[in-house]
Amino acid sequence: MPAPGETLVRVTRSGGFAGETHTLVVKGDGSWSRLGAKAEPEGTGKLSQQELAALRTALREADFARLPRIATGGPKIYDGFFYTFVHGGYEVAGEQGSLSPALVRVAEALPPFTQG
Repeated sequence: MPAPGETLVRVTRSGGFAGETHTLVVKGDGSWSRLGAKAEPEGTGKLSQQELAALRTALREADFARLPRIATGGPKIYDGFFYTFVHGGYEVAGEQGSLSPALVRVAEALPPFTQG
């Protein structure tokens, strides 16, 4: 696992009804920042110890080294999101309906992609 100041996971979510892009960067100590489409800062925060533990567990169970680089085969979700996950030197991407249950758990353990 990364040191407290190093990136634990970076996830970009794009699409949806409004066609927006947001990126979350979570550091090893649980601090996070949210970036907009042009990498402009949109917010910061810190996961609780329990939230950070849940995210670490989800990342470990997702086993990025064994996941296909592009998730395919799921149902088409109109106005759905496209996700790109970067963790442990691996990049995995896919449409919302094609994400494995393990990647869905990672996404659910993240802070919100939008304010409010």
